[in-house]
Amino acid sequence: MANPLADCVSSLRSSNHLLSNSISILDSGINDFPRLAKVLQTTKHFELLPSSALSAAQSRLLSSLTPEFNALLSRVETHLDRLERREQALIARCELLEGRLSMSGEEREAMGRGDSVGSRRKSLVGEGEGSRDALKLKQLRAKKERLGYVVERLSLQAQQKERQLRKSVAAQ
Repeated sequence: MANPLADCVSSLRSSNHLLSNSISILDSGINDFPRLAKVLQTTKHFELLPSSALSAAQSRLLSSLTPEFNALLSRVETHLDRLERREQALIARCELLEGRLSMSGEEREAMGRGDSVGSRRKSLVGEGEGSRDALKLKQLRAKKERLGYVVERLSLQAQQKERQLRKSVAAQ
């Protein structure tokens, strides 16, 4: 009887040894599962979209940005027009002032008074009517000179407006 029990004990020991080896192999495999799960986990680096979704997003972006671009462009055009008008006004004023500076003293006097005023002044001074007439004559001469400047300025402004009108007609 010792022999059949010995065979059973040895078979049981070999099965126990085989189970312990299997457990150690399974244990080493199970211990590596978190690492394997992390390695085998898929990550999306790039998301692919259908072309219809992409074109819809582009059209929404375009429709939201177009009014803003148009508003900004109109503001820029308005500001540029304002600056252009200011530049033209300054150029006209510069031309007016250059014209005034380039006139000699004699030309200013000739423009400021006519021949009849000069002869009348000589007759008034020659007659000696007094300082009151001389003062009035001086005031009238100054007024006439101012009016001459106003006429000159208005004529230059009229020329400038004619140029602007020609430019606007040519641009259309």
